[in-house]
Amino acid sequence: MRVLLIKTSSLGDVVHTLPALTDALRAIPSIRFDWVVEEGFAEIPCWHPAVDQVIPVAIRRWRKHPLQTWRSGEWHDFKKRIHQQKYDLVIDAQGLLKSAWLTRGFKVPVVGFNRQSAREPIASYFYDRPIFVPREQHAVERVRQLFAQALRYALPKQIGEYSLHRERLAIAEQHPPYVLFLHGTTWPSKHWPQTAWRALAEQLSEQGIAVRIPWGSAEEEQRAHFIAEGLPQVTVLPRLNITGVAGQIAGAQACVAVDTGLGHLAAALDVPCVSLYGPTLPGRVGAYGQGQVHLCAPGPNAGLGDRNLPCFDQLGAEQVLAALRPLLAPTAQDQQSDTQQVVHDKDAG
Repeated sequence: MRVLLIKTSSLGDVVHTLPALTDALRAIPSIRFDWVVEEGFAEIPCWHPAVDQVIPVAIRRWRKHPLQTWRSGEWHDFKKRIHQQKYDLVIDAQGLLKSAWLTRGFKVPVVGFNRQSAREPIASYFYDRPIFVPREQHAVERVRQLFAQALRYALPKQIGEYSLHRERLAIAEQHPPYVLFLHGTTWPSKHWPQTAWRALAEQLSEQGIAVRIPWGSAEEEQRAHFIAEGLPQVTVLPRLNITGVAGQIAGAQACVAVDTGLGHLAAALDVPCVSLYGPTLPGRVGAYGQGQVHLCAPGPNAGLGDRNLPCFDQLGAEQVLAALRPLLAPTAQDQQSDTQQVVHDKDAG
Protein backbone atom coordinates (compact mmCIF):
# COMPACT_ATOMS: atom_id res chain seq x y z
CA MET A 1 0.00 0.00 0.00
CA ARG A 2 1.33 3.43 -0.94
CA VAL A 3 0.08 6.63 0.70
CA LEU A 4 0.78 10.28 -0.06
CA LEU A 5 1.10 12.23 3.19
CA ILE A 6 0.72 16.00 3.26
CA LYS A 7 2.16 17.67 6.34
CA THR A 8 4.12 20.67 5.21
CA SER A 9 5.06 22.60 8.36
CA SER A 10 6.03 23.70 10.95
CA LEU A 11 9.03 21.89 12.41
CA GLY A 12 7.14 20.82 15.52
CA ASP A 13 4.11 19.70 13.49
CA VAL A 14 6.32 17.61 11.21
CA VAL A 15 7.97 15.92 14.19
CA HIS A 16 4.56 15.29 15.80
CA THR A 17 3.57 13.20 12.77
CA LEU A 18 6.33 10.60 13.17
CA PRO A 19 4.63 8.38 15.81
CA ALA A 20 1.61 7.99 13.50
CA LEU A 21 3.91 6.64 10.79
CA THR A 22 5.30 4.16 13.28
CA ASP A 23 1.78 3.02 14.22
CA ALA A 24 0.90 2.54 10.55
CA LEU A 25 4.08 0.58 9.80
CA ARG A 26 3.42 -1.77 12.70
CA ALA A 27 -0.20 -2.33 11.66
CA ILE A 28 0.54 -2.62 7.92
CA PRO A 29 4.18 -3.76 7.45
CA SER A 30 4.03 -3.31 3.66
CA ILE A 31 2.86 0.32 3.79
CA ARG A 32 5.04 3.00 2.21
CA PHE A 33 4.67 6.78 2.39
CA ASP A 34 5.68 9.66 0.18
CA TRP A 35 5.68 12.88 2.20
CA VAL A 36 4.99 16.42 0.95
CA VAL A 37 6.81 18.85 3.27
CA GLU A 38 8.20 22.39 3.22
CA GLU A 39 11.64 22.48 1.63
CA GLY A 40 13.25 23.73 4.85
CA PHE A 41 12.15 20.60 6.74
CA ALA A 42 12.76 18.04 3.99
CA GLU A 43 15.56 16.31 5.91
CA ILE A 44 13.28 15.14 8.73
CA PRO A 45 10.97 12.64 6.92
CA CYS A 46 14.08 10.89 5.53
CA TRP A 47 14.87 9.72 9.05
CA HIS A 48 11.76 7.50 9.29
CA PRO A 49 11.90 3.97 7.82
CA ALA A 50 8.32 4.11 6.47
CA VAL A 51 9.08 7.04 4.12
CA ASP A 52 10.24 6.35 0.56
CA GLN A 53 10.17 9.73 -1.16
CA VAL A 54 10.26 13.22 0.29
CA ILE A 55 8.59 15.75 -1.99
CA PRO A 56 9.60 19.32 -1.10
CA VAL A 57 7.09 22.11 -1.45
CA ALA A 58 7.78 25.84 -1.10
CA ILE A 59 4.44 27.36 -0.14
CA ARG A 60 6.06 29.96 2.11
CA ARG A 61 8.34 31.15 -0.66
CA TRP A 62 5.72 30.83 -3.40
CA ARG A 63 3.28 33.04 -1.50
CA LYS A 64 5.77 35.88 -1.56
CA HIS A 65 6.39 35.63 -5.33
CA PRO A 66 3.33 33.95 -6.93
CA LEU A 67 3.90 35.31 -10.44
CA GLN A 68 7.55 34.26 -10.44
CA THR A 69 6.54 30.83 -9.16
CA TRP A 70 4.08 30.40 -12.01
CA ARG A 71 6.48 31.61 -14.68
CA SER A 72 9.38 29.51 -13.40
CA GLY A 73 7.35 26.32 -13.69
CA GLU A 74 7.95 25.33 -10.06
CA TRP A 75 4.26 24.87 -9.34
CA HIS A 76 3.74 22.85 -12.53
CA ASP A 77 6.74 20.64 -11.76
CA PHE A 78 5.50 20.01 -8.22
CA LYS A 79 2.00 19.03 -9.38
CA LYS A 80 3.47 16.76 -12.06
CA ARG A 81 5.65 15.00 -9.50
CA ILE A 82 2.90 14.26 -6.97
CA HIS A 83 0.60 12.95 -9.69
CA GLN A 84 3.09 10.73 -11.51
CA GLN A 85 3.05 8.12 -8.73
CA LYS A 86 0.03 5.86 -8.17
CA TYR A 87 -1.31 6.09 -4.63
CA ASP A 88 -3.95 4.14 -2.78
CA LEU A 89 -4.77 7.02 -0.44
CA VAL A 90 -3.93 10.67 0.26
CA ILE A 91 -3.82 11.88 3.88
CA ASP A 92 -3.80 15.58 4.68
CA ALA A 93 -2.59 15.64 8.28
CA GLN A 94 -2.33 19.46 8.36
CA GLY A 95 -5.96 20.50 8.22
CA LEU A 96 -5.30 23.90 6.65
CA LEU A 97 -6.55 25.42 3.42
CA LYS A 98 -2.99 25.58 2.05
CA SER A 99 -2.50 21.82 2.58
CA ALA A 100 -6.01 20.88 1.40
CA TRP A 101 -5.38 22.79 -1.84
CA LEU A 102 -2.51 20.41 -2.62
CA THR A 103 -4.95 17.45 -2.64
CA ARG A 104 -6.85 18.69 -5.70
CA GLY A 105 -6.90 16.45 -8.75
CA PHE A 106 -6.35 13.05 -7.14
CA LYS A 107 -8.60 10.20 -8.28
CA VAL A 108 -7.99 8.18 -5.10
CA PRO A 109 -9.70 8.93 -1.77
CA VAL A 110 -8.43 11.97 0.11
CA VAL A 111 -8.69 11.82 3.91
CA GLY A 112 -8.38 14.61 6.46
CA PHE A 113 -9.87 16.16 9.56
CA ASN A 114 -13.59 17.00 9.40
CA ARG A 115 -15.07 20.45 9.96
CA GLN A 116 -15.16 20.07 13.75
CA SER A 117 -11.57 18.81 13.88
CA ALA A 118 -9.58 20.79 11.29
CA ARG A 119 -7.63 23.87 12.29
CA GLU A 120 -9.27 25.63 9.34
CA PRO A 121 -12.76 24.09 8.91
CA ILE A 122 -12.98 25.06 5.22
CA ALA A 123 -10.20 22.57 4.49
CA SER A 124 -12.58 19.67 5.21
CA TYR A 125 -14.56 20.36 2.01
CA PHE A 126 -11.61 19.12 -0.05
CA TYR A 127 -11.71 15.62 1.48
CA ASP A 128 -13.60 12.54 0.34
CA ARG A 129 -13.46 11.10 3.86
CA PRO A 130 -13.49 13.81 6.53
CA ILE A 131 -12.70 12.25 9.91
CA PHE A 132 -13.67 13.45 13.36
CA VAL A 133 -10.83 13.60 15.89
CA PRO A 134 -11.44 15.37 19.23
CA ARG A 135 -9.49 18.60 19.50
CA GLU A 136 -9.01 18.53 23.28
CA GLN A 137 -5.86 16.40 23.22
CA HIS A 138 -2.22 16.57 22.26
CA ALA A 139 -1.32 17.05 18.59
CA VAL A 140 0.61 13.76 18.52
CA GLU A 141 -2.49 11.83 19.59
CA ARG A 142 -4.71 13.67 17.10
CA VAL A 143 -2.51 12.66 14.18
CA ARG A 144 -2.25 9.08 15.45
CA GLN A 145 -6.05 8.84 15.58
CA LEU A 146 -6.41 10.36 12.11
CA PHE A 147 -4.04 7.75 10.64
CA ALA A 148 -5.73 4.86 12.46
CA GLN A 149 -9.16 5.80 11.12
CA ALA A 150 -7.86 6.65 7.65
CA LEU A 151 -6.02 3.32 7.30
CA ARG A 152 -8.59 1.32 9.30
CA TYR A 153 -6.45 -0.26 12.00
CA ALA A 154 -6.92 -0.38 15.76
CA LEU A 155 -4.96 2.34 17.50
CA PRO A 156 -2.37 0.87 19.88
CA LYS A 157 -2.93 1.81 23.50
CA GLN A 158 0.69 2.89 23.88
CA ILE A 159 2.02 5.84 21.93
CA GLY A 160 3.99 4.84 18.88
CA GLU A 161 7.68 5.60 19.12
CA TYR A 162 9.08 8.28 16.86
CA SER A 163 11.35 5.69 15.20
CA LEU A 164 14.24 8.11 15.13
CA HIS A 165 17.48 6.35 16.00
CA ARG A 166 19.40 8.59 18.39
CA GLU A 167 22.58 6.56 17.95
CA ARG A 168 22.51 6.95 14.16
CA LEU A 169 22.02 10.70 14.26
CA ALA A 170 24.46 11.43 17.09
CA ILE A 171 27.69 13.02 15.94
CA ALA A 172 30.58 10.54 15.77
CA GLU A 173 33.06 12.18 18.10
CA GLN A 174 34.45 11.68 21.57
CA HIS A 175 33.22 14.37 23.90
CA PRO A 176 32.39 14.89 27.56
CA PRO A 177 28.69 15.14 28.49
CA TYR A 178 27.16 18.48 27.52
CA VAL A 179 23.93 20.43 27.77
CA LEU A 180 22.52 21.99 24.60
CA PHE A 181 20.81 25.40 24.66
CA LEU A 182 17.95 25.61 22.11
CA HIS A 183 17.38 29.34 22.42
CA GLY A 184 15.95 30.31 19.01
CA THR A 185 12.22 30.75 18.49
CA THR A 186 9.72 32.90 16.61
CA TRP A 187 7.53 35.20 18.72
CA PRO A 188 9.31 37.88 20.77
CA SER A 189 7.31 36.76 23.82
CA LYS A 190 8.62 33.17 23.54
CA HIS A 191 12.22 34.27 24.02
CA TRP A 192 13.75 33.66 27.43
CA PRO A 193 15.90 36.75 28.16
CA GLN A 194 19.49 36.36 27.04
CA THR A 195 20.66 37.55 30.47
CA ALA A 196 18.87 34.52 31.94
CA TRP A 197 20.55 32.21 29.41
CA ARG A 198 23.88 33.78 30.39
CA ALA A 199 23.19 33.24 34.10
CA LEU A 200 22.33 29.58 33.47
CA ALA A 201 25.50 29.10 31.42
CA GLU A 202 27.57 30.61 34.24
CA GLN A 203 26.00 28.32 36.84
CA LEU A 204 26.53 25.21 34.72
CA SER A 205 30.13 26.24 34.01
CA GLU A 206 30.79 26.66 37.73
CA GLN A 207 29.69 23.03 38.18
CA GLY A 208 31.99 21.84 35.39
CA ILE A 209 29.14 21.07 32.97
CA ALA A 210 29.86 21.79 29.30
CA VAL A 211 27.33 23.75 27.24
CA ARG A 212 26.90 23.90 23.47
CA ILE A 213 24.86 26.53 21.64
CA PRO A 214 23.63 26.16 18.05
CA TRP A 215 22.24 29.05 16.02
CA GLY A 216 20.47 29.58 12.71
CA SER A 217 20.38 33.34 12.08
CA ALA A 218 22.52 36.42 12.66
CA GLU A 219 20.40 37.39 15.66
CA GLU A 220 20.75 33.92 17.18
CA GLU A 221 24.50 33.90 16.54
CA GLN A 222 24.84 37.22 18.36
CA ARG A 223 22.84 35.88 21.31
CA ALA A 224 24.93 32.69 21.40
CA HIS A 225 28.17 34.66 21.64
CA PHE A 226 26.72 36.88 24.38
CA ILE A 227 25.83 33.77 26.40
CA ALA A 228 29.23 32.15 25.87
CA GLU A 229 31.60 35.11 26.18
CA GLY A 230 34.47 34.38 28.56
CA LEU A 231 33.14 30.98 29.63
CA PRO A 232 35.57 28.21 28.55
CA GLN A 233 33.00 25.49 29.23
CA VAL A 234 30.56 27.04 26.71
CA THR A 235 30.95 26.44 22.96
CA VAL A 236 29.18 28.30 20.17
CA LEU A 237 28.72 25.80 17.35
CA PRO A 238 29.16 26.63 13.67
CA ARG A 239 26.01 27.09 11.62
CA LEU A 240 24.41 23.67 11.00
CA ASN A 241 21.57 22.26 8.92
CA ILE A 242 18.71 20.43 10.62
CA THR A 243 20.50 17.08 10.42
CA GLY A 244 23.58 18.65 12.01
CA VAL A 245 21.53 20.16 14.84
CA ALA A 246 19.76 16.83 15.28
CA GLY A 247 23.17 15.20 15.69
CA GLN A 248 24.09 17.68 18.41
CA ILE A 249 20.75 17.07 20.16
CA ALA A 250 21.16 13.30 19.89
CA GLY A 251 24.59 13.50 21.52
CA ALA A 252 23.52 15.77 24.40
CA GLN A 253 23.04 14.68 27.97
CA ALA A 254 20.07 17.08 28.16
CA CYS A 255 18.69 20.22 26.53
CA VAL A 256 17.11 23.46 27.66
CA ALA A 257 14.69 24.87 25.09
CA VAL A 258 12.17 27.62 24.61
CA ASP A 259 8.94 26.84 22.76
CA THR A 260 10.59 25.80 19.49
CA GLY A 261 10.47 22.96 17.00
CA LEU A 262 13.94 21.87 18.05
CA GLY A 263 12.54 21.12 21.50
CA HIS A 264 10.09 18.71 19.87
CA LEU A 265 13.01 17.17 18.01
CA ALA A 266 14.76 16.57 21.35
CA ALA A 267 11.65 14.71 22.55
CA ALA A 268 11.58 12.70 19.33
CA LEU A 269 15.18 11.66 19.92
CA ASP A 270 14.39 10.71 23.53
CA VAL A 271 16.78 13.35 24.88
CA PRO A 272 15.77 14.81 28.28
CA CYS A 273 14.78 18.44 27.94
CA VAL A 274 13.50 21.32 30.05
CA SER A 275 11.14 23.32 27.82
CA LEU A 276 10.23 26.88 28.84
CA TYR A 277 6.70 28.08 28.13
CA GLY A 278 5.57 31.69 28.44
CA PRO A 279 2.79 32.93 26.14
CA THR A 280 1.80 29.37 25.21
CA LEU A 281 0.78 26.40 27.33
CA PRO A 282 2.16 22.89 26.73
CA GLY A 283 -1.09 20.93 27.09
CA ARG A 284 -1.84 20.31 23.39
CA VAL A 285 1.47 21.09 21.71
CA GLY A 286 4.15 20.66 24.36
CA ALA A 287 7.26 18.53 23.91
CA TYR A 288 5.90 14.98 24.05
CA GLY A 289 7.85 12.01 25.32
CA GLN A 290 9.93 10.61 28.15
CA GLY A 291 12.17 12.92 30.15
CA GLN A 292 10.35 16.07 29.02
CA VAL A 293 9.88 18.73 31.70
CA HIS A 294 7.47 21.59 30.99
CA LEU A 295 8.40 24.68 32.97
CA CYS A 296 5.69 27.33 32.69
CA ALA A 297 6.44 30.95 33.51
CA PRO A 298 4.43 32.56 36.29
CA GLY A 299 2.95 36.04 35.96
CA PRO A 300 -0.12 37.80 34.51
CA ASN A 301 0.98 37.61 30.86
CA ALA A 302 1.73 33.87 30.81
CA GLY A 303 -0.51 31.64 28.72
CA LEU A 304 -2.32 34.51 26.98
CA GLY A 305 -1.03 33.66 23.51
CA ASP A 306 0.21 37.20 22.92
CA ARG A 307 3.17 37.41 20.54
CA ASN A 308 4.74 40.47 22.13
CA LEU A 309 3.90 40.75 25.84
CA PRO A 310 6.93 39.69 27.95
CA CYS A 311 6.28 36.57 30.02
CA PHE A 312 9.55 35.46 31.55
CA ASP A 313 10.36 38.19 34.06
CA GLN A 314 9.67 35.83 36.97
CA LEU A 315 11.39 32.72 35.58
CA GLY A 316 15.08 32.83 36.46
CA ALA A 317 18.12 30.64 35.89
CA GLU A 318 17.87 29.15 39.38
CA GLN A 319 14.44 27.68 38.66
CA VAL A 320 15.55 26.28 35.33
CA LEU A 321 18.69 24.77 36.86
CA ALA A 322 16.57 23.11 39.56
CA ALA A 323 14.42 21.50 36.85
CA LEU A 324 17.46 20.52 34.79
CA ARG A 325 19.55 19.00 37.58
CA PRO A 326 17.54 15.73 37.92
CA LEU A 327 17.91 15.14 34.17
CA LEU A 328 21.69 15.19 34.56
CA ALA A 329 21.84 12.87 37.58
CA PRO A 330 22.44 9.17 36.72
CA THR A 331 21.11 7.62 39.92
CA ALA A 332 17.90 5.62 39.99
CA GLN A 333 16.52 7.92 42.68
CA ASP A 334 17.08 10.97 40.53
CA GLN A 335 15.55 9.24 37.48
CA GLN A 336 12.47 8.41 39.56
CA SER A 337 12.21 12.03 40.68
CA ASP A 338 12.48 13.12 37.05
CA THR A 339 9.63 10.81 36.00
CA GLN A 340 7.45 12.16 38.78
CA GLN A 341 8.23 15.72 37.74
CA VAL A 342 7.33 15.04 34.12
CA VAL A 343 4.02 13.47 35.05
CA HIS A 344 3.23 16.43 37.32
CA ASP A 345 4.13 18.94 34.62
CA LYS A 346 2.10 17.15 31.93
CA ASP A 347 -0.90 17.03 34.25
CA ALA A 348 -0.47 20.72 34.99
CA GLY A 349 -0.27 21.52 31.25
